[in-house]
Amino acid sequence: MRRLVIALALAVAVAAFGGGKLVGASRTDGATVQRVVDGDTIVVRVDGRTERVRYIGMDTPESVKPGTPVQCFAKAASNENEKLVQGERVKLVSDAEARDRYGRLLAYVYRRRDGLFVNAELVRRGYARPLTIPPNVAHAAEFRRLAARARRAGRGLWSRC
Repeated sequence: MRRLVIALALAVAVAAFGGGKLVGASRTDGATVQRVVDGDTIVVRVDGRTERVRYIGMDTPESVKPGTPVQCFAKAASNENEKLVQGERVKLVSDAEARDRYGRLLAYVYRRRDGLFVNAELVRRGYARPLTIPPNVAHAAEFRRLAARARRAGRGLWSRC
């Protein structure tokens, strides 16, 4: 009975955290980051087309939003995102919705070369805050935990803004 419970718990965890479908790319091809727009948006080349991708579950201060002044730590977040993904091959994993109201792909972004979960890394380092917009909630609890640790440690925007 105990083994059945463990197996069921493992299946639920895989479905919740590793079962997202890929957006516009196979697991072998991925996408290539052409340009970093800001701390939470990139432009990728995937399947022969260019797509704007908005990271799911987190938000960075605004640096390029029309009519909005550059916010505290926005440039640092954009620069960090660029260091993490510029020119990299990435895997894009969707959640419940494939696109936002602006037509951007919504994705959890993973670097292909080492599997780094970019969304989580930006939150962990204090460059982003959690932003949960249902129904895209697969990593919401993880992002809240990472942000709480970053805030307690005074990392990134938590120490300056």
